[in-house]
Amino acid sequence: MPDVPVYMIANFEIEDAESYRKYEKGFFPILKRFGGSFFTYDDSTITLEGPDAPPGRIVIFQFPSEEKGRAWYNDPDYQALSEFRRAGTKFHFLTMVHGLPPRG
Repeated sequence: MPDVPVYMIANFEIEDAESYRKYEKGFFPILKRFGGSFFTYDDSTITLEGPDAPPGRIVIFQFPSEEKGRAWYNDPDYQALSEFRRAGTKFHFLTMVHGLPPRG
């Protein structure tokens, strides 16, 4: 199967803005090192169906493949940086969603 892009969706509540800012500052250089692209974040999502709206912030970003997404997550530099996220947020989930394979 050819590589397909993967989309990362994170949901968390910021509890310590100073710690979270340290994470945010280091996030983008590591994301780019693994070919990642940042799409958006939203602190006021709208749930159209379902019993519960996700609390806090939703973040969406992408990697060119599952391999790159896993490598980013398991990278020692990212894991060290993520300690600031863990200290500054109440984290609910980080989900990897596979894109569709090319048609043809």
